[in-house]
Amino acid sequence: MKLRYRIALIYTLLSIVMVLMVSLVDYYWILQNTSEDFFKRLELRTAIAAKNNSDDFKFNDHSYHLRNIPLDKLSQQKEYLVRDNPAEIEHTTRELSLGETFFVQARRETKARARHKSTYFAVQYVNRPAGSYFVIVSARNEATAAYLRNSLNVILVSIGIALLLSLVAGLIFSRLMLRTVGHINEKLKSITANQLHQRLHITGKYDELSELKETFNDMLDRLETTFETQKNFISNASHELNTPLTGIIGESEYILNKPRTPEQYQHSIQTILHDAERLQKIVSSLLHLAQTGYNGKIQEFKRSRIDEMVYTVKHIVDDRIPNNKVFINLELAPEDERKLVINANEPLLEIALTNIVMNACKYSDNQPVQVTLAAARSKVFIIIEDSGIGIPREEIAYIYEPFFRASNTGKFNGYGIGLPLARNIIRMHQGELEVSSEENVGTKIRISFPLAE
Repeated sequence: MKLRYRIALIYTLLSIVMVLMVSLVDYYWILQNTSEDFFKRLELRTAIAAKNNSDDFKFNDHSYHLRNIPLDKLSQQKEYLVRDNPAEIEHTTRELSLGETFFVQARRETKARARHKSTYFAVQYVNRPAGSYFVIVSARNEATAAYLRNSLNVILVSIGIALLLSLVAGLIFSRLMLRTVGHINEKLKSITANQLHQRLHITGKYDELSELKETFNDMLDRLETTFETQKNFISNASHELNTPLTGIIGESEYILNKPRTPEQYQHSIQTILHDAERLQKIVSSLLHLAQTGYNGKIQEFKRSRIDEMVYTVKHIVDDRIPNNKVFINLELAPEDERKLVINANEPLLEIALTNIVMNACKYSDNQPVQVTLAAARSKVFIIIEDSGIGIPREEIAYIYEPFFRASNTGKFNGYGIGLPLARNIIRMHQGELEVSSEENVGTKIRISFPLAE
């Protein structure tokens, strides 16, 4: 069933339920008021009958014909005079289908009411020296019954009309409500991978549908960025991979074309080795980058001390750059060892931290690099600061794109994969990476991880 029909059906059912509830309340109110009015009329007749016949009366079997009541007769009105003894009460109870409590209440409160189907009863208890007795007047409430029947018919007709009107109104209402959704649907159908620049138009009124449009537009922004990044990544990856491959193939063809001197062979082999090493680094980085794109649940995490990993990274950097000036600052490190424990995949996290520290050494021309360890209530921080070339302000927004290199890094070797790889790994660890930099002043990288529970 289409959504508009479901909305119309729900609208109709709610309308019918409300009409039915109001009708039942009205019907009950009418019934109670008409019954109360009829009982009062009967009680008035019992009071008059008891007064007019209080001085002289004779019983005839189980009933006594009361003196005329100076009021108009009600429909099938009957009067009864019942002596206050068990036999009379039992006989009258059985004959008039009254409950035993009817007479008990009348004796206690001097009057009582009862109803059997559409026949109403009112009784007045009279206590005289000659004897006690009950004056009962009964009548059929036919006028009220007819009125209630008419009211019920009106209610049923009203429900039918309300059903029809609410169904029509529900269809119109659902169509108007979903018109904008239909426009959104048609617009989204026209947006393809080649037209991700299109956006949904948002009117001046801000409501839930406008919020939905904003959400779709945000999603399209992310998709467009992802597609563009993917295109750039493929283009850059192809270029970076083709360059060393072209060099290897060219040198191989050169040395195989004709016999060469030992010096030429050695030079060509060194060129091939250099390009092969470059290719191996690019492929290795790409594999690590692809690995960090997987669902983090398949990675193995364990409780690890972040300070130990920082020292491991320092040893790795020492092996690769023997004359580095990296030093670890523990002045802000917590004394409580529990504030240094995180859930980590140590090999991957060491790759991320090593990339960041080695970049700091490389782009600062091996100037001092400070690695500070600190902790807060629920997080641990690693702050890496250098005094290098920095990043131009207008290019900071692009530093996480694979293969992107800042415009002032021309004299430094690199592939533009290290920082995107590091950020992906840090995100896998529920961490955050923040970069602040100023050109020709230096770069500060702030990394935070949640503590292990």
